[in-house]
Amino acid sequence: MAGLAGPGMALERLEFTAPGADEALLDSLRAASVLLAEERDDQQDAQDLFAAARAEYGRLLGALYGAGHYSAVISVRVDGREAAGIAPLDAPDRIDVIEVRVEPGPAFRLSEARIGPLASGTVLPKGFAVGQPAPSGILREAATAGVNGWRDQGHAKAAVAGQDVVADHAAATLAARILLEPGPRLRFGQLSVAGAERMEVRRIVKIAGLPEGEVYSPAEVNRAAQRLRRTGVFKSVTLSEGDVAAPDLLPMLATVVEEKPRRYSFGAEVATEEGLSLSGFWLHRNLLGGAERLRIEGSVTNIGAQNSGVDYKLGVTLDRPATLTADTTVGIEAEIGHLDEEDYFADVAMAGVKATHYFSETLTGRVGLRYEYAKGRDGFDAFLFRNVGIPVGVTWDRRDNPLNPANGFYVDAEVKPFFGLGTTGSGTRSTLDARGYLGLGAEDGVVLAGRLQLGMIDGSALLETPRDDLFYSGGGGTVRGQPYQSLGVTVARGLLSGKIGGTHFIGTQLEARAKVADRIGVVGFFDTGRIDVGGFFGTAGDWHSGAGIGLRYDTGFGPIRLDVAAPVGGTTGEGVQIYVGLGQAF
Repeated sequence: MAGLAGPGMALERLEFTAPGADEALLDSLRAASVLLAEERDDQQDAQDLFAAARAEYGRLLGALYGAGHYSAVISVRVDGREAAGIAPLDAPDRIDVIEVRVEPGPAFRLSEARIGPLASGTVLPKGFAVGQPAPSGILREAATAGVNGWRDQGHAKAAVAGQDVVADHAAATLAARILLEPGPRLRFGQLSVAGAERMEVRRIVKIAGLPEGEVYSPAEVNRAAQRLRRTGVFKSVTLSEGDVAAPDLLPMLATVVEEKPRRYSFGAEVATEEGLSLSGFWLHRNLLGGAERLRIEGSVTNIGAQNSGVDYKLGVTLDRPATLTADTTVGIEAEIGHLDEEDYFADVAMAGVKATHYFSETLTGRVGLRYEYAKGRDGFDAFLFRNVGIPVGVTWDRRDNPLNPANGFYVDAEVKPFFGLGTTGSGTRSTLDARGYLGLGAEDGVVLAGRLQLGMIDGSALLETPRDDLFYSGGGGTVRGQPYQSLGVTVARGLLSGKIGGTHFIGTQLEARAKVADRIGVVGFFDTGRIDVGGFFGTAGDWHSGAGIGLRYDTGFGPIRLDVAAPVGGTTGEGVQIYVGLGQAF
């Protein structure tokens, strides 16, 4: 029973009962009820309540059919009169009591479940079988599966030609017979475009990549729409089918709505040891009318850091989608910067070309050619490193939400052969970043998250390897609770000794994330890191670890993160570290 009362209110009492309904059915009925929704909204107007009472029958009947109850009795009484029997022109000026009573009757089962003709390989829902429960949804699922089976084989105009559904109320059974009309097997025709303003139509057709002349495929239509959305140029993309043209060509129409061409963004993070980090970018989505993406980004980091100076960099990239293939983006990139680390400083620069190929929406590959330059000084001497690198990488992203994942995994792996010029060594730099997430409980109230990072340099001697290619551990990206890049290796040259990055790195991060309120969560975490030279777990290597707790506030587009951590192993740090930023730590 639901009740609502108060001085001057149109409705004194609303009763909602469903004798014989189980808990699941009762929940469905209450969710479908228009009157209960009006009550939650504190509706007081008698005309609106009367309209809701008349609409109540259809809403409840839909919920009952959806649960397989086809012989229900529904009564909606407004001050003792059945709402369906009150003419709209006789609507009451005041309503005191509304009584809703639903007698669901028995749940029906399928006595017959026929659909055809079916395309070979069509998989029908398991529930569409004689003797199974007969909710209305199972009929729709079977019809949809039958139509999609034909569409997957090129019959784009397949449809339901007829339905014969008979209920036997005495036996509480439902006989369902569905007739399909496959239609002809069709091929893709010409793609037309509507809605283009700044984008060139020929480039939209090129990016979509629909294979004109080949057999129609819904999967190809979905891929074409995703290619267009991936450019970031459009607010919305819709691909629709036209009328069949002789002899068997199916024209297609892409309807697009363009985004504003420019976008900019700023970000900030702060940590106790690392100081303040600022970053931002300016983006033009459609520089030359062909979805060319120009991105200029910069960052200033380690502002106020305790053990290092300020780092800064400025980079520019220009990418062009649908180059070479519809799924390949080719671009150029350049970057300059200055690094002022605890054990060295350097001016760095990079320029190169790159190509990214989208194998699917979750799997991408990339390859590049770069010239890299670093000139500076470490604790021993001045250095100049120059090399040509060929980074080859792959990213497999199966997270349910990249900004706040609760389930799935993410893997990024890269191998970069580099060829030194002058005194720079040659070798291979390999990295792996693997993350996994498991949601537990209702609505993933608890999430277990883990991360493994690996790094390795082969072929190049330690002191002949560019300093910014070596590996360190410590800080928000590796081991929280330990100072930024505090773990490296100690090397000696003559009478001097000092710290430098290592050639091998292992890092792990473990988190347990629990939601304690609608937007608030708490986190416990434990991080470890190890740096070695010449191989993993060598005698020259060392490890450290940190642990702590954190708070998360969900903003809707990503959580605000506050972590407090302290060292629990190793000799590289002491005291408490605080980290503030946007998004999960990983």
